Amino acid sequence: MRLVGTTGRVPRKVTVLGAFLGLWMALALWPPAAALSAEPGIQLDGQRIQGGLVRGRVAPGSKVKFEGAPVRVSKEGWFLIGFGRDAPAKAVLSVVFPDGRRERYGLAVKPRKYRIQRIDGLPPSKVTPSKKDLVRIRKEVALVKRARTVDDPRTDFLGGFRWPVKGRISGVYGSQRILNGEPRRPHYGIDIAAPKGTRVVSPAAGVVTMVHRDMYFSGGTMIVDHGHGLSSAFLHLARILVKKGQRVKQGQPIAEVGSTGRSTGPHLDWRINLFGRRLDASLLVGPMPK
Repeated sequence: MRLVGTTGRVPRKVTVLGAFLGLWMALALWPPAAALSAEPGIQLDGQRIQGGLVRGRVAPGSKVKFEGAPVRVSKEGWFLIGFGRDAPAKAVLSVVFPDGRRERYGLAVKPRKYRIQRIDGLPPSKVTPSKKDLVRIRKEVALVKRARTVDDPRTDFLGGFRWPVKGRISGVYGSQRILNGEPRRPHYGIDIAAPKGTRVVSPAAGVVTMVHRDMYFSGGTMIVDHGHGLSSAFLHLARILVKKGQRVKQGQPIAEVGSTGRSTGPHLDWRINLFGRRLDASLLVGPMPK
């Protein structure tokens, strides 16, 4: 039903209310951890923090660059930017609007302090691989990198994210790993301890871009692309229930928790990437459900 005033025009209060409701519905699709901020001509939604993902919106037809590199912008004006584990304190976002106007936005990035996690009892070969194993590892790393180059115009990420499995958090993003007493690369995922065989569901809609039953370090591994270069990786899986190229819905069962690869017990290692930039998956969801 359309409400009109005595002049036949839509009352100003109704117009303002409708605009407010439209903005609220758009923001409701984003995780509860996100925080909205507005710059002239642009909306930014998300945490400007190391490991954070930010969703932006500009006028359709605008061109966006982040740190000098072009960023995909949807026909509705949506785009994504992210900050790596060791992102510097400042970043630059530039926009060329459809009317030719150019703007540069300086973004302050909040630093983080990361934990140190010690893991002992791993097979020595999983800490210091042989030359033969290194050849295999390099091939598997290339497969993962290739899957993370997918730049699909889909905007599945607009539907938000949920936890892929319920369980105890046993490892967090960014922590410095010391394996069998030897310092190694930081951990870029979030580890969720759960019994072997626990169903893993897709945290957001997407397309499966990689399936591997047994990688050297990560065991059963799968990657799901959510559009615009944003992807989820699932590691140490016991079983994979979907195929490469398959479209999946949010909440759809896609795998089962395992302890394959370099692992000391059954758990899911869930990771989020924006192309090659490793982000913190826990920032996309609320508290772990009970």
